[in-house]
Amino acid sequence: MQTRLMTLALAALLAAPVFAQQSQPSPQPNAAPKEGSVNDRRTDQQDRIANGVQSGQLTAGETRNLEGREANLNREVRSDRQANGGRLTAQERQQVNRQQNNVSHSIYRDKHNAAQAHYGNNEVGQRRENQQDRIANGIRNGSMTAGQTARTENREQGINRQVHADRAANGGRLTGQQRRQINRRQNRTSRQIYHQKHS
Repeated sequence: MQTRLMTLALAALLAAPVFAQQSQPSPQPNAAPKEGSVNDRRTDQQDRIANGVQSGQLTAGETRNLEGREANLNREVRSDRQANGGRLTAQERQQVNRQQNNVSHSIYRDKHNAAQAHYGNNEVGQRRENQQDRIANGIRNGSMTAGQTARTENREQGINRQVHADRAANGGRLTGQQRRQINRRQNRTSRQIYHQKHS
């Protein structure tokens, strides 16, 4: 009987740290950023850009420009935080806020100007639209950084220019050779999108 009581007491003592560890709240690594914070605004602006890409309100060139500015701002914030032990000073926050306001106004202007992304009802156009949707999803879920998006949209803009020039030279149509060349470029961009979203 005494041995059994000692065994139960020993088991209780050994189990106590396990229960204590389990009862503590676990940290939430992916907690939402504080409303109005630098990270919250960055997330909101990326969502607005993604919506503009998906709806066709933002062209590849406009998206490239916006995402290039976002990437520069992200680098500046990261550098300022590293210099200040992980925090931004009040002055740095004000400066970042002004820059975010400028980008926000640009997003609005670009989404409401006359420039629209037109893909066409053909194989080349459908692939361009599909790739823009994949980019929009990468922006929205954070699997593509602003810098990656800017580089990808630069490629998309180049493809769009080639399609436009080739069609203008051939009475609005693409030759078989031109379609194959554009398809190869679209394949390269498609692989780039995949690698960026999965790296």
